[in-house]
Amino acid sequence: MRIGIPREIKTREGRVALIPAAVAELVRAGHEVFIEAGAGQASGYPDADFREAGALLLDGAAAVFERAQLIVKVKEPLPDEVERLRPGHILFSFLHLAALPDLARRLQAKGVTAIAFETVEEGGRLPLLAPMSDIAGRLSIHIGTTLLHGYHGGRGLMLGGMPSTERGNVVILGAGNAGGNAVAVAAALGAQVTVFAPHREALERMYRLGPNVTALPPYAAQIEEAVRQADLLIGAVLIPGASAPKLVTTAMVKRMKPGSVIIDISVDQGGCIETTRPTDYENPTYIEHGVVHFGVTNMPGAVPRTATQALSTVLTPYILRLTAPGGLEDPAIAHGINIADGRIVHPAVAQALAG
Repeated sequence: MRIGIPREIKTREGRVALIPAAVAELVRAGHEVFIEAGAGQASGYPDADFREAGALLLDGAAAVFERAQLIVKVKEPLPDEVERLRPGHILFSFLHLAALPDLARRLQAKGVTAIAFETVEEGGRLPLLAPMSDIAGRLSIHIGTTLLHGYHGGRGLMLGGMPSTERGNVVILGAGNAGGNAVAVAAALGAQVTVFAPHREALERMYRLGPNVTALPPYAAQIEEAVRQADLLIGAVLIPGASAPKLVTTAMVKRMKPGSVIIDISVDQGGCIETTRPTDYENPTYIEHGVVHFGVTNMPGAVPRTATQALSTVLTPYILRLTAPGGLEDPAIAHGINIADGRIVHPAVAQALAG
């Protein structure tokens, strides 16, 4: 199959879908790989490395889209990229269509098959989403710690505190890959951490992360009280393919302490906090009701080399499966198909867009 990898054009998005060694695996399997010149530069992979791996380097995205049957990229296509798609293309990337109805309609009109990384499912797991969620969870604490600094409008608080000082309170909604990693990093810093999750197994796992971790079921009254006391609030709620439920209302945000910080990792799926809106790394934050909000929709893009390596590792086997005979019928791949023949075929995406 002819596989195309364009350069990412989302604001400050430095990832590339595959590292050169992964490209070499695809070439070894008999595929042609076309990559846009400069696509790996921000991740530390120069064009020469891809050429040595057997890829054909092309100038400009238009040439990649023209030559390829399968378009593999990291983030959802932006308008210029959508225009380059044509019937018969297979698009394989993060899509998050529940929060992007206009994009869903444009992809339907293009007649492409659109497969979302975040809805590829196998054994009850989301293997292509997991490493990016891991990174986003860890980054949420790194970024939140910095945003709490006074010069960012934060409370001027160190999360872990010092002898004779208070510790910061971190509240995390969700204990999956993103939430669990956020809990682990915040606990290691010495913060007081409260995490909410619906299942006892997850609560037990979080509780074992340290004596400074309190793990609770997501009762509305308990969330409301915890949010009121939070210095740093992390939203990490995921329902695969669907819009994130709003667990924190505007009224609750208004009762937070001035200078506290919200980071909503769920922003890709619409956010689980009512005051969340999408931002980018050019203008990552805004202040609403005295609270610093961070809503960047491509958080792992801040660490493109680490994120590229992690994504490429899990993505390569699924590209090989997709490009094998009958690949679209592979059960894990089939779970990931959001759009086929102009129709929304993923149930959760269809329900979110219908609502």
